[in-house]
Amino acid sequence: MSSVQLAAVLMGAVLLASMMSVEIGISVALIELGLGIALGNAFNLNPNASWLVFVAGFASVVLTFLAGAEVDPDDFRERFWASIAIGIVSFAGPFVVATLIALGALGWSTKASLIAGTALSTTSLAVVYAVLVETGLNTVRVGKLIMSACFVTDMCTVIALSTIFIKPTVWFPVFLAVSVALIVVLPRIAPWFFGRYGDRVIEPEIKIVFAILIALMVLGDEANSQAVLPAFVLGLVMSRHYQLHREEQKRMRVVAFAFLTPFFFLRGGMNVSLTAVVANLGVLLLLLAAKMTPKLTLIYPLARRYAPPHGTFTTLLMSTGLTFGTISSLYGLNAHIINRTQFSLLVTIVVLSAIIPTAIAQRWFSPPTRGPEEHIHMLPPEPSEILIGESGS
Repeated sequence: MSSVQLAAVLMGAVLLASMMSVEIGISVALIELGLGIALGNAFNLNPNASWLVFVAGFASVVLTFLAGAEVDPDDFRERFWASIAIGIVSFAGPFVVATLIALGALGWSTKASLIAGTALSTTSLAVVYAVLVETGLNTVRVGKLIMSACFVTDMCTVIALSTIFIKPTVWFPVFLAVSVALIVVLPRIAPWFFGRYGDRVIEPEIKIVFAILIALMVLGDEANSQAVLPAFVLGLVMSRHYQLHREEQKRMRVVAFAFLTPFFFLRGGMNVSLTAVVANLGVLLLLLAAKMTPKLTLIYPLARRYAPPHGTFTTLLMSTGLTFGTISSLYGLNAHIINRTQFSLLVTIVVLSAIIPTAIAQRWFSPPTRGPEEHIHMLPPEPSEILIGESGS
């Protein structure tokens, strides 16, 4: 199938997913994942077409930037320890359990087991952000807490993958320096640039952000690292600007959700091999349990403490996975640490963890997006806030 034919098929799937989402009331991201699985297996579509790999990779970086831009810096600072606690537990539990099960019960090699633990420890900031935006929960405190905690989990995953496996190249200091420089400079030049060139049909304010994100992707590839983490921080430091310029943020979101993100989710589903899954169903269920059980049992007590009455919703969204799970699995495959069957199993679990808990959370536990004020529940204060309040009284 040519590139144009593949693009035509996928665009048809994008339109169908949007229509289905409206009709049945389920996040379009989940439907796109499902259609990706169906199309990839029914028609043997190539998920590694060069244009699709680029668009999907760029979409993940844009989604991460937009997620960072949704976080209120003051709220993030106030709920810092809540985000840290939930995020670290979300990473550590499945990392340890999945690694031990792969090493012991499944007899995988040590490095393959560590790849499994890393891939299954992730959350999906992209899926979470897409769902929160579609439901309007990105503007409430529980939604912001979930996004912050997802970032912490994914940061732990990247640190684990880099520490255990990846050897940074000589470009890494350059990548780090440019990332820090952009994080410092962009919020300072944004008011001038957007004031001088913004509010035009040619959208220079979107183009400058896209150019910066692509530059980070280039440097990240050269440094053998990932651009999504500096992209999130860049979005975070730009959040105050977007609070004052909501229309700019909405236009960028329209571009992302209309064209970029559907290819990211479709490609995620296309990576699933149903043949390998059916042949190793017992292994898949064991590894799926290794990911989901520690996440559900360890996150829930913290979620009930920091995000009442939405502890179950928070726990389910923190149990998702997609971007970094796929990245970790793909690294293991390319480095010949895992074979294609192991890769298919890990990617299938990652995709299932993006679909199942998110669908359950959205269908039965999603907080209302309209109505009385009480649905935007104020999180309990951090212990440090209580101590400060008592000492100052």
